Amino acid sequence: MCRSIKTLRPPAIPEKATEEEVRAAALQYVRKVSGFRAPAAHNHDVFEAAVDAVAEATAALLDGLQVRGQAAGAGVSA
Repeated sequence: MCRSIKTLRPPAIPEKATEEEVRAAALQYVRKVSGFRAPAAHNHDVFEAAVDAVAEATAALLDGLQVRGQAAGAGVSA
């Protein structure tokens, strides 16, 4: 997996992941999978849609995870 994608849940980070952190991880994932750092103009819309979808799935995952010693739903800040 992409080394620049960091763990976004406590205790790896001290607080809830921000939307910016979630989006940055999603962008890195889509870049890795697509093989494009920046897509050509004709691929821009599908690239951005993929980043949005991955960010949404990541936020849902983090919101649903239960970490020992923390209340449920302690994932991404809104």
